[in-house]
Amino acid sequence: MTLSRLAIEEAARIDWDVIVLGAGPAGALGARRLAMAGARVLLVEKKEFPRRKVCGACLNADALGVLASEGLGTLVDDQGGVVIREFHLGLGGRSVRLPLPAGRALSRARFDLALVEEAIRSGVDFLPETLASVDADAGLAGGRAVRLDQRGAAATAWAKVVVVAAGIGHHALERDPAIGMRVAPGSRIGAGCTIDDFPADYGSGAIHMAVGRQGYVGLVRLEDGRLNVGAAFDRALVRRMGEPGRAAARVLEEAGFPRIAGLDAAEWQGTPGLTRRARPVAGRRLILIGDAAGYVEPFTGQGMACALASAQAAAPIILRGLDSWSAALERAWSTQHDALLGRRYWLCLALAAALRRPIIARSLFACAAWTPTVSRMMIHHVNKPHIFVETSASCP
Repeated sequence: MTLSRLAIEEAARIDWDVIVLGAGPAGALGARRLAMAGARVLLVEKKEFPRRKVCGACLNADALGVLASEGLGTLVDDQGGVVIREFHLGLGGRSVRLPLPAGRALSRARFDLALVEEAIRSGVDFLPETLASVDADAGLAGGRAVRLDQRGAAATAWAKVVVVAAGIGHHALERDPAIGMRVAPGSRIGAGCTIDDFPADYGSGAIHMAVGRQGYVGLVRLEDGRLNVGAAFDRALVRRMGEPGRAAARVLEEAGFPRIAGLDAAEWQGTPGLTRRARPVAGRRLILIGDAAGYVEPFTGQGMACALASAQAAAPIILRGLDSWSAALERAWSTQHDALLGRRYWLCLALAAALRRPIIARSLFACAAWTPTVSRMMIHHVNKPHIFVETSASCP
């Protein structure tokens, strides 16, 4: 389908129920769910669609469960998603293979576009290639103002509720100091690319993860046969190696994984510090979801699962706040967010910390190799679906 495009002048003339900033998985799914409940929704994205994005190509059983509960159970397969059934872990020249609950690998360009198309089909208006920032507008009781900038033109749009789903490096709240972002000291930075030519050892159907002393590299085959490479590095490693490609090559070598010749020449995308949390995650007629609310180094698709789950869980609270907002709704989302994502956040944080300590990392690796039953139980626990069920008639 052709993506509908709205001029910012027209967007400024409409009284919106909700403006969603960021058309990634959390923003698109959240916008769709709100529109299906009858809300008039504007979805704003700073980049052109389809956009190039390399992180988050893995959707685990948890993420697929959320999509299925939203009536999108076939979306990933319809886009050619590759079935993932194995986790291939390498450390210190040794490797172990563990079964995974069936997940999928799908390029973000294709997945994000498919979700936006579903949102548009449900009645969402889409505004790409537009920078958006939330105004403080403390005196406005019935809504929030959002400044829109598109190719030199500027306008202000209004909504009863604004949802920030703009990812970890967003600047949507620079005008509103009420919400801050705390980045963990020593947080690793992310980097990713796609590779066309690589050794056959990186087979389809598996997440290959190489762990080194100063970072790790995850690799998975995509629907078009290319290899998606996603990494988390200590800043010192990237500074020492000079570029992400060389840092990734060093980690692969330490883990004993086959060398990939094209890493230096690949077009890498980077991220700011990965491990961060927003506090609070809600303000006056404002809610944060997805990576904008908090992020930690992901394992086997947990980042995508958390983003989708938070969009699903926030929708009922947003709908209840359209006519009458209160501090109780802000507290409700903070409580719901922590209950839904807190366990996953702290588990991923603990795993990330363990991988930074060679003795602990080697012990965990030995446990995975020697007691596969325990390892399988842990993997299934991390990947099991955590679907939010809303019983209110206001939300489908």
